[in-house]
Amino acid sequence: MSKNDGMNYAPEGKPNKVVGEGEFKFAAIGLDHGHIYGMCNGLIEAGAQLVAVYDPDPNKTKGFSEKFPGVQVVDSEEEILNDPSINLVASANIPCDRGPLGLKVLDHGKHYFTDKPAFTTQEQVEAAREKVEETGLKWGIYYSERLHVESAIFAGQLIEEGAIGRVIQVIGTGPHRANAKNRPEWFFDPKYYGGILCDIGSHQIEQFLHYTGAKDAEVLHSKVANYNFKDYPKFEDFGDATLVADNGATFYFRVDWFTPDGLGTWGDGRAFILGTDGYIEIRKYIDIGRDSSSNHLYLVNQEGEKHFELSGKVGFPFFGAFILDCLNGTENAMTQEHAFKAASLCIEAQEKSVQIESAESSYSLS
Repeated sequence: MSKNDGMNYAPEGKPNKVVGEGEFKFAAIGLDHGHIYGMCNGLIEAGAQLVAVYDPDPNKTKGFSEKFPGVQVVDSEEEILNDPSINLVASANIPCDRGPLGLKVLDHGKHYFTDKPAFTTQEQVEAAREKVEETGLKWGIYYSERLHVESAIFAGQLIEEGAIGRVIQVIGTGPHRANAKNRPEWFFDPKYYGGILCDIGSHQIEQFLHYTGAKDAEVLHSKVANYNFKDYPKFEDFGDATLVADNGATFYFRVDWFTPDGLGTWGDGRAFILGTDGYIEIRKYIDIGRDSSSNHLYLVNQEGEKHFELSGKVGFPFFGAFILDCLNGTENAMTQEHAFKAASLCIEAQEKSVQIESAESSYSLS
C-alpha cells in the first residue's frame, strides 16, 4: 500500500474458496477507481474466476491485466453483457454512472458488484430497488472500510458475541490523502462523485448500521466545507454528520481530505464503538507513533483491557458469502435492504448538509 494515496488499496487475505474453478465467472467494467483491484482480489480469493475486462482507456486495462494475468481485454461492454457464461459484473466506474450501469447488468441477467458510492441520487437508489425486485438478482456494494479491513470485521464478531453489551453509540473518522495532482477531473465535481458525505461518508454510515444492528436512521444534522482546495471551487474537503438509529443508537462521523504527508499511510481511519458493557476502538490502517502495521483493535470491558493485532488472522468472509448469495438466492453476506439503506442515508446526509465554507464564501452566524 502506497504511503501517498490508497487509490489502489487492494487488501490480500487468506484464500477461502467457496466455489470450484469455473463455477462462478465474473468480469470488470469500468476502472475509474482503484477499488476495483480490491473488489476483484476479494472475489478471486473466494474462488471466483475473473475472465474479462472492459474500459475505454487502454492504459487502465493494461495495468489491470498486468495485475490479473489471463484476463481477456474486450472491446466493448456488450461483449461482457452478452456473454451468458458470466455470472457477475464488478465495476468501479465514475460514481454517477454506477447506478445506470447496474440497471444494464441486471437487465442482462447478471449480478452486480459496484464500488461505493453506488449511487449519487435517491432516484438511482429507487431505480435499483425496483430492478432488484423485478429480476431477483444481487446488487452488491463494496463498503471496503468494513468489508475489507480485518480489524473492522473482528469488531463486528466481538459485538455479535456480546463483548461490549448493547451498542449505543458509534463515532467514525475517515480521513483520506487528497493527492490532488493525480486525481481525474471528475473527482472534484460533486455532480460526478456525489459530494463528500455521499462518497467517503458511505463507509461510515454503513458501519454504523452494521455495528448497531439498526434497520434505519435519521440524519439530524450534516455539514460540508471546502477549506483548503480553493482551486477546485466545487470540491468538498470536509464533512461531518450526526444520526440517530431506529433502535436509539447514536452516531457522529467526520470525513476529510487532510491526511498530512507525514502519516505513513493514506488515512488514519478509526471507529469508536460504545456499548453498555464496554467499548472498542478500531485503528484500521496504522497505530500512529507505535506501529506502522494495520488492523489494531482495542477492547475494554468488564473482564479487562485487550489489544489485538489482526492482520492475516481474520480474513474477508464477505466475498465468499456474497458469491454463495448470488448462486443460492440467500442474504448472508449483506442484506439488499442494508446495502441500499446505507447508500440512501449518505445521499440524504449530503442533501441536508449546511455549506460552512466554499471557494467563494464562509459561513456566518445569523
